[in-house]
Amino acid sequence: MTINEIQNDIIEEFGAFEDWMDKYAYLIEIGNDLEGYQEEWRLNQNLIEGCQSRVWLHAELVDGKIIYKADSDAIIVKGIVALLVRALTNQTPDDILANDLYFVEKVGLKEHLSPTRSNGLVAMIKQMRLYAMAFKAKMG
Repeated sequence: MTINEIQNDIIEEFGAFEDWMDKYAYLIEIGNDLEGYQEEWRLNQNLIEGCQSRVWLHAELVDGKIIYKADSDAIIVKGIVALLVRALTNQTPDDILANDLYFVEKVGLKEHLSPTRSNGLVAMIKQMRLYAMAFKAKMG
C-alpha cells in the first residue's frame, strides 16, 4: 500500500467516530496493538527530542524500505506514534520524503492535542523524516 492509501484508511477509520472521546479510545487501542519494540533499542539515542512523554523510535533499512519500530510510555502518544509507524513503515526513503502526512489534520489530531503533544507529534514526524534522509544518503 502507498502512504496515501494508508492515510486514507486511517481517515476513514477515524470518520467512524463522531465523539472525540471515542477517537481517543481508538488511539489508545491502536497504541496497545503496537508491538515489536525491543528492549535493546530503549536507549537515550532513540528517544525523540521535543516530546513531553518518552517516545523511542528505531529505524532499519531493509531491501530499500524503512522499517520503523516505536514505543512510548504515554498511552495517547503511543497511539499517535503507532499511526505514524503504520503510515510510513515499509516505504522507501523517497516516498517518505515526498509525502505530506495529511491524515494528521484530516482526523483532527492537531486541533485536539495539547500544545505539548502537538509539538511532540511534529518532533516524531521530523525524526522519521531525518531517518529517511539519512537512509537515502546512505543508499546514494
